[in-house]
Amino acid sequence: MGAGVGGLACAIDLARQGVGVTVLDRATWPGGKMRQVQVDGQGIDAGPTVFTMPWVFEQLFDAAGDSFEARLPTVPLQVLARHAWRSGGTLDLTADVQASAESIGAFSSPAEARRFLGFCDQARKAYQALEGPYIRAQRPDLLSLASALGPRGLAVLAGLGPFFSLWRSLGRHFHDPRLRQLFGRYATYCGASPWQAPATLMLIAQVEMDGVKSVPGGMAALAHAMADLATRRGAQVRLGCSVRQLLQRGQGGQAKVCGALLDNGETLWADAVVFAGDSAALAGGLLGDAVASAVPPVPATRRSLSALTWALHASSSGFELARHNVFFEDDYAREFHDIFQAGQLPSQGTVYVCAQDRLDHGLHSGPQTKPDTGFSSSDVFQPHALPKPSSAERLLCLVNAPANGDAGGPSSKEMLACEQHSLGLMQACGLQLHWEPHQALRTGPAQFDQLFPGSGGALYGQASHGWMASFRRPGARSRLPGLYLAGGSVHPGPGVPMAALSGRLAAASLMADRALTSRWHRVVIPGGMSTP
Repeated sequence: MGAGVGGLACAIDLARQGVGVTVLDRATWPGGKMRQVQVDGQGIDAGPTVFTMPWVFEQLFDAAGDSFEARLPTVPLQVLARHAWRSGGTLDLTADVQASAESIGAFSSPAEARRFLGFCDQARKAYQALEGPYIRAQRPDLLSLASALGPRGLAVLAGLGPFFSLWRSLGRHFHDPRLRQLFGRYATYCGASPWQAPATLMLIAQVEMDGVKSVPGGMAALAHAMADLATRRGAQVRLGCSVRQLLQRGQGGQAKVCGALLDNGETLWADAVVFAGDSAALAGGLLGDAVASAVPPVPATRRSLSALTWALHASSSGFELARHNVFFEDDYAREFHDIFQAGQLPSQGTVYVCAQDRLDHGLHSGPQTKPDTGFSSSDVFQPHALPKPSSAERLLCLVNAPANGDAGGPSSKEMLACEQHSLGLMQACGLQLHWEPHQALRTGPAQFDQLFPGSGGALYGQASHGWMASFRRPGARSRLPGLYLAGGSVHPGPGVPMAALSGRLAAASLMADRALTSRWHRVVIPGGMSTP
């Protein structure tokens, strides 16, 4: 249940092993949060826009007897992101660590450049230590993780200051508050505040240094390629198909989740169910009271960030946009106080802009055709021509917001004020955007809550706050027999590649449990994951 990246990855792994798989999703497009919207005749990615960790998808496709790069050739980006501050200064972070250090030296000081290299070294060691024992592994607890890390891995974590917040840890590396702000933003990749997120999130720096890529056709094309592969391996993908409740057979502790009742009255029985939506929907009883105990509830105070976004077909002038751009205010702490303490849109919010028609050499033109994924849907991923320089281009602008969509979310007046402030920030940094009303689509926490029920508009599950946050996310096995979990709200966490890994872990858990009852062989997933 759920055709997001986690559900599709799970379906691919199960189907390639000969399991009969039906994928259900209430949306009319595959991809879940990895969605595309139509604005002014243009398809604009309105969810995740950054593609990293391609090895996750290469291994997934290889295991299914296909080639990811052949299906969806990606384009590496040398400029990871372009950053600008209201108080002045612009800095490009690139995939070349030494070149980034030189840029930081010119932007700030030679001493900060040296500290940046030390930061990168520590981020690399943190990633190397945690990739196997945590990222690829079934949900670990504190003791199993410590055992898997061994003395060397534990020493790396001790060097991070594992009980420190990311913000405090960054203060040990950077003296320039702008650089601390830049790398503190990595906490928001997990929907968290840098003041409350654990220091281990600095490993995201290594993920980006390993490469950020552009996907031809946008991230929606990745969803189509995955849906197509699942279909070609025998899975049935049913879109526009809403589930009213999950079904059980048996009584008490012997009850097993084994099917779904659809809104149209159809009943589907199954040996097992994988729920790949936000796990909070289960705990909230949206799939029936009988399965509400499958996962612990997530209090509204522990929800991750939501967002206020504008999908634009607009022209720009002044500031030269890269593919990924970040505009910072001066008072960074106030942004997260407003969101997590006051529960309101930030009065001084950071603005992220994805210029989807740009690569390293700026705005490009020429026809863009739909990748040959084979999967089709009536209202997503329409082929389009890219704009010529100086004409309108496809932009997604995003400001962090509180996940209060189920309580109505920000008012129209508040969202308009946030929009005007965001435009003012970009203008102060040199960027002017120009569009007509029909060239914009605004989405806020209330709309995200409607799109992803039970979430309140939270886009990353529960916030990664505190050093124990990594152990609070549910694992692939729910508390109920027959019900498995995948997606960004469960281990190993949010983000496109992490959600894909969660789907593979769910498939491995399901197959391992099935092996115990049918004397099947032990399941091993290429890339280092195996059943416990």
